[in-house]
Amino acid sequence: MSTPSIAHTINEFMSLSELLDDAYWEASSITDKDFIYDIHSMFLLEIGELNKLSIQDHHYPYEFITEGIRRIVPKVEELEQRLSNLIPRTKTLIDMRDILSNILVILEAQNEF
Repeated sequence: MSTPSIAHTINEFMSLSELLDDAYWEASSITDKDFIYDIHSMFLLEIGELNKLSIQDHHYPYEFITEGIRRIVPKVEELEQRLSNLIPRTKTLIDMRDILSNILVILEAQNEF
């Protein structure tokens, strides 16, 4: 599989970030909110670094920038498994399921190198 471009990755990470924000506010317990916030903060750091890149570089293949994103795969996999318990709102749940598969492909492609 080819590595996704930086532009594609930014779009996917931004979509996930918006959904994680929704999920945070919809979560019913502090423990769930902490779990979601941890993941969200790692993606926000990576998005921040990606946004520092020149737009002319957005066609290049994506590579991890921050240390936190390198270690996030187990948390994202756990999020995927716990979705129905964490997110009570149907729209957020369905949208999150759709995006997580794309996110995991991006993250796991990086771990192959």
